[in-house]
Amino acid sequence: MAQEEISVSVANGGGDGGDPARLEGRYKALLVFWILGFGSLLSWNSMLTVGDYYLKLFPKYHPSRVLTVIYLPFALGTMSILAYNESRINTRTRNIAGYLLFFAGTLMLLVLDFATTGKGGAGPFVGICLIVVSFGVADAHVQGGMVGDLSFMCPEFMQSFFAGLAASGAMTSALRLITKAAFENANNGLRKGAQLFLAIATFAEFLCFLLYAFYVPKLPIVKYYRAKAAKEGSKTVSADLKAAGIHTPSEQGEDIKLIERLNNKQLIAQNIDYGLDLFFIYVLTASIFPGFLSEDTGTHQLGSWYILVLIAVYNTWDLVGRYVPLIGCIKLTSRKWLMIAILSRFLLIPAFYFTAKYGGQGWMLFVTSFLGLTNGYLTVCVMTMAPKGYKGPEQNALGNLLVLFLMTGIFAGVTLDWLWLIGKKNAF
Repeated sequence: MAQEEISVSVANGGGDGGDPARLEGRYKALLVFWILGFGSLLSWNSMLTVGDYYLKLFPKYHPSRVLTVIYLPFALGTMSILAYNESRINTRTRNIAGYLLFFAGTLMLLVLDFATTGKGGAGPFVGICLIVVSFGVADAHVQGGMVGDLSFMCPEFMQSFFAGLAASGAMTSALRLITKAAFENANNGLRKGAQLFLAIATFAEFLCFLLYAFYVPKLPIVKYYRAKAAKEGSKTVSADLKAAGIHTPSEQGEDIKLIERLNNKQLIAQNIDYGLDLFFIYVLTASIFPGFLSEDTGTHQLGSWYILVLIAVYNTWDLVGRYVPLIGCIKLTSRKWLMIAILSRFLLIPAFYFTAKYGGQGWMLFVTSFLGLTNGYLTVCVMTMAPKGYKGPEQNALGNLLVLFLMTGIFAGVTLDWLWLIGKKNAF
């Protein structure tokens, strides 16, 4: 689309329904943002899914818990810095750096496994921990950057991105089950499956880098929204507009309306319930998944398949839950009822405790399914409702702040997850 057409469309305001600039490339954008969401968690989900391999290599280190605890402080710390400075950060550079870090980290995990020939010990575990640090930094760059970018676009793009996040977990779980079946009786079957995972993740992260760097900026509907945000005073989209061959309004000599922007404190004050929604969703989920499911559910008929099936069930229903809000009549839009529904999920804590202690594997699969379904559903309900009623720069800032609340919830959850070990023999 010619630059003049986009400029005119933005200047006239453009309606959602009939403006070609807003409709062209819509379905391509939905697919691409789904893939970018998929890549945003693929590396980390791959590590979680091969947790049985790392548990075999490092049985005394509680890898499923320790790696998560290492990952999150760096993700949260980096996200805090980026959220505070989001208005001055080049979103294009931020997202590209994040995907490149994911690519380099997964590649290094593969190299480390080959270099150590799959041996355990403190040295290889420290190396894995250092790579996990890079994943935390990359996560903060990508999730905050992408959510901030999508916050001033269609809500459907946000839903598609978060569906992609869940799909990475579901797909890695499915592949893990396939590789376990294929390599179960093979020599070093766990290691071969893990290597296959890391190779796929490495390729996928490089694909995400290429898509974001060279394809996304040229989608007409994306150019429209970014040009509109620039017209409203956003500076974070300038590099993406230049990559698409579009000059910013200031470069074209256009007048930008000086609108007083709400600062972060004001945005938090007006949306504190949405922030707490995300915090409460993930403090509960992360206190159960993956640590509790990986180590605290006993031995059942599924044997060594049990943990993998539980993780697969959670990831599958999490993905399903992220598409449920597309059915408008059952999407929660009331801020009051969102909070009530989210707080009611804390009843899952005694449900998991008593199911693990007294229930069979069927009941554990059931409550795990409900955990995943509600996690995905409520996340999308909050993220598609929250960044509304603001100008582009404010929506970008609010998107970053919501991701910060989400990550804080995950950090608190994985910290509380250690409480499940109290009273267990040989837990520490």
